[in-house]
Amino acid sequence: MRRFVAIVLSLIGVTTVASAQTEIDRAIARFYVRETGGVDAPRFVYVRELALEARLEALSEGEPRPGDPPYRPRHVRAAFDRHVTETVLESLGIDPQPSAADVSRRVDEARLALIERVHGVFPLREALQAEGVAETELLRLLRRQAMASLYLDRMVAPMLLPTESELEAVHRTQRTPFSGRPFDEVEPALRRWVVEGRLSTALSAYYDGLRTRLVVTTLK
Repeated sequence: MRRFVAIVLSLIGVTTVASAQTEIDRAIARFYVRETGGVDAPRFVYVRELALEARLEALSEGEPRPGDPPYRPRHVRAAFDRHVTETVLESLGIDPQPSAADVSRRVDEARLALIERVHGVFPLREALQAEGVAETELLRLLRRQAMASLYLDRMVAPMLLPTESELEAVHRTQRTPFSGRPFDEVEPALRRWVVEGRLSTALSAYYDGLRTRLVVTTLK
């Protein structure tokens, strides 16, 4: 995986410059797994979306210091793992199928959670601009996250609707970004923070089970 990330980083650097100049994009990796149709139905990861996702991973740790790169190898690795996992989960059937309203609500929640994760609308806009990613492309990313989260919630374990008592317990006993503020004031943001933590844990667990049958090819 370390060699793969090094190759991806070098390709991102070359292609990002080309994309900024000519507005092109290309696949940087191909992967397949049984759940997505196997070798006959490969999925592709594109350079701009992976670069954006790596930036978002880095921003979730806080604003980079002057002179720091926009993201590091661990951010590329985390972004790729999450991208693959969400793509697989999005392709799986949910019973019962979520309504259009359910999906729309989850997309809206995913957008708010992302804004909070990267510490504001402005850093998100800067990241989109830096990688040449349009709002329509961001919407596709958010929908992928929404469908993956709905699958985990309905087919694995409930995690999208923590109760008020659960949230109050977290606020009272755990260190969170909202510690020291009144519960009534922070409840909506705390809810998204708790849900995002649960989803992150569930995505990591799912990827751990996926990696043994996942086939990835770097495209040069």
